[in-house]
Amino acid sequence: MRDVLLVSKPIAPPWTDSNKNLVRDLATAMRRYRPRVMVPAGASLPGVVCEPVYTAAGAYAPSRLANARVLARLVAGPRVDLWHFFFAPNPLTLRAGSIARAARRMPTVHTIASAPDDLERVAPLLFADAVVALSQHSARRLAAAGVRARVIPPALAPVHVTADELAAALRQHGLTGPYALYPGDLEHSDGARTFIEAAALDDGALTWVIAARPKTPRARAALEALTALAARRRAKVRFLGEIRDIHAVVAGAAVTTLVVDTLHAKMDLPLVLLESLALRVPVLVSSTTAAAEILPSGGAVALPPGDPAALFAQVRGLVEAPARRHEMGAAGERWVAATCHPAVVAAEHERLYDEVLAAGRGA
Repeated sequence: MRDVLLVSKPIAPPWTDSNKNLVRDLATAMRRYRPRVMVPAGASLPGVVCEPVYTAAGAYAPSRLANARVLARLVAGPRVDLWHFFFAPNPLTLRAGSIARAARRMPTVHTIASAPDDLERVAPLLFADAVVALSQHSARRLAAAGVRARVIPPALAPVHVTADELAAALRQHGLTGPYALYPGDLEHSDGARTFIEAAALDDGALTWVIAARPKTPRARAALEALTALAARRRAKVRFLGEIRDIHAVVAGAAVTTLVVDTLHAKMDLPLVLLESLALRVPVLVSSTTAAAEILPSGGAVALPPGDPAALFAQVRGLVEAPARRHEMGAAGERWVAATCHPAVVAAEHERLYDEVLAAGRGA
């Protein structure tokens, strides 16, 4: 069996990073290749070869020391058949990866797990034999810069919430009656502000819930400003912050919204939206971002960003139409299972690995 090294952030809890979750779900679903993942010392992943490259689970952004340890593993570590990189491309890491690849003469694949704002500028520095985009949106941006990418959607392990877990979450957070959920960014996009402005249009029949992790000092400052905005606008908004039972909170929502002007620092198809569909909860997404590619699921509606009135109208319409919500939820669940199940996504990656290695032999 051939070995593939998945080059990423530390693959270990907490599982609050979409990039890490993608690598974990892909690795545990491979059948024809033996995946090797980078973990902190002492960590493990069932059925996967774990290399203790890191000293800790790490922060949202790896430190220079952590990156240096990864580079040392690539240059001097055990040889495998193929490297598969998972990181947002930037000039420094791309040059380091290119040097390591040339030194080891290693076949490589690079998944653009989070497309940077300057993707077109850095795209010419991509060095991998094959580039994977998570959406047609990013693939088109890469093509405009002369880089051809294979589109493979993110993997999502099956998500289950029991009736007891749901009831406990609703009690824990005091959520009674229908509620709309915004589980998105606080710092970079206008999504939370639009959500609050939409809530201010409500007559009080709904609860509007923001469950988002303030990852940085700027995000924490943004949260304070958003809380003040909600108070001024007398919007019925609950701020839950980072919570352990997020899947249960998603499962209890009438609708999940991620109507934003940018998906900066997020996956093209944010996992929380896929999780919502898997839990039979309809989603509202932006018509201008890659997330609009969820529309074929039948479980999503696209709206223009920055339009609180449109967001409020869609939320209210779905809440008042339980039969439609049920139909959309069932369609979304089927689509996620068919499109994003780890076995489906892993098989597509293994076919790509076959192509890369065959092309290398031919060369």
